[in-house]
Amino acid sequence: MSDPADAAGARKPVESAGSPSLEDPGAAGEESWRRLDRRTLLVTVAVLTGFVVGAGVPAVMGLSGSRPLGEAFTWVLAGAALLIVAGTFGDYVRWRRTRYRTGPERAELHTGLFLVKRRSLARERIRTVDLTANPLLRLLGLVKVRIGTGEQTGGESTLELDPVTRAEGERLRTALLGRAAEGDGAAEGADDGMLAALDPGWIRYAPLSFLSLALAGAGVGGLFQLSEWFGVQGRVVHWAGGHVRDISPVWGIVLLVGFAVAAGIAGVVGALALWIEMWWNYRLEREPGGTLRVRRGLFTSRSVSIEERRLRGVELVEPLGVRLAGAARLDAIATGLAQDEEDEQADQKSLLPPAPRAVADEVAARILREPLSPTRAVPLAPHPRAARARRLRWALSAALLPPTLLTVLGLLLTGVLLIVAAVGAVVALPVAVLLALDSYRNLGHGLGGGYLVARSGTLRRTTVALQRGGVIGWTVRQSYFQRRAGLLTLTATTAAGSGAYHVYDTAEGEGLAFAAEAVPGLLEPFLISE
Repeated sequence: MSDPADAAGARKPVESAGSPSLEDPGAAGEESWRRLDRRTLLVTVAVLTGFVVGAGVPAVMGLSGSRPLGEAFTWVLAGAALLIVAGTFGDYVRWRRTRYRTGPERAELHTGLFLVKRRSLARERIRTVDLTANPLLRLLGLVKVRIGTGEQTGGESTLELDPVTRAEGERLRTALLGRAAEGDGAAEGADDGMLAALDPGWIRYAPLSFLSLALAGAGVGGLFQLSEWFGVQGRVVHWAGGHVRDISPVWGIVLLVGFAVAAGIAGVVGALALWIEMWWNYRLEREPGGTLRVRRGLFTSRSVSIEERRLRGVELVEPLGVRLAGAARLDAIATGLAQDEEDEQADQKSLLPPAPRAVADEVAARILREPLSPTRAVPLAPHPRAARARRLRWALSAALLPPTLLTVLGLLLTGVLLIVAAVGAVVALPVAVLLALDSYRNLGHGLGGGYLVARSGTLRRTTVALQRGGVIGWTVRQSYFQRRAGLLTLTATTAAGSGAYHVYDTAEGEGLAFAAEAVPGLLEPFLISE
């Protein structure tokens, strides 16, 4: 049941978005109801046409095997036309039945035909107004706007306007976030303006991430799936197996290495293409009123805004390959950053792509308005040797488990597995030891100014600089083996970012003293003096 304000708003004339006759949302009273841009119908037609063309070609080929080609083409064409008409009509109904408005107190969205949905977000709770435009929307000058509170409650905390004109999207973003900043008394400062911009040379770090390996594996899997679609997978496997049996072991190894190199090259090319799509035109700006804005994307443009009042720190992320090249990525630790489930590339916490470590530290200092970034300036205390012993035990156990299983199977089945187990152990043990020692060297924690800093990890090393005022609780965890070694793990609980940041395997007394000093009065009532 709608309230009187909704009924009053419904009686007002509905005008198209961007009309100059509509009053500004910052003015007194509610603005008129607005509709989405009617060019959404063109978008729907174009998307459906592309879909039916992609699906229609294999459909015609499949049907032509049992009937004449002309008849198969006619059936597919009729089905395609029906799909396009039905989909466009459905989108027309959605457009006709969708309206929105923003007033001094709330932002509202009404949509639906048989199941009418009426959503309303209080203006003071709005935390994000993000703009996204795929190539088709960009061609038409349109954007998709997501207005959210940042709460992890699914669509109930988000209003999505898809699509509106780019000017309307910018108006909504400025009005909704500008009002929030004004309400907090944020003022323009000397640090406003451009904080970072794309350096094309940063693309050299794209192939160094684990994404290259994942894309290489996906490419191999895609080839097998393609052969399955055409019904030739069995014949391909049989043909390859026959040739492998006929050649010498040396040539078999050469072919295997060549195949791995080809897959690796495909993964590198895919990683480069994905990096260009995600980070081209990248800009990080601080707007008047205290809003950080990240804009990026080659074909699909993305704009993510983060209010500084929600920022609780930064996280420096260094995957192993990127770290060996002296680079790092910078993420925000902020409240109200919900991941876009529909767009996995819309990582809303990323502030800087992999860039030289010095650049990442400099950008972090600008974001936090500090002379030097805490990730660089705060000295980190090393952890006890018992922490190194724990990591060596973990690494050796993980490295020896597969060879042990292969050895058992080799004794029961075939001696070939014994050779594989021996080779695996020779390769895995040194790598495991090196990774364990590196993981120990990367452990550290410290306090500097208003921040606590914690570092850990080897395959993915992270350095967290968290505002001490943002810590709302401590969790102290100590396993049986940690108690015997005199170690414990501290977890700083916060409402921002992942919600928990860890200080692994610190000395028992030192760790408790660190937590008590970081946030005085929070942990002391729970400590038992002896």
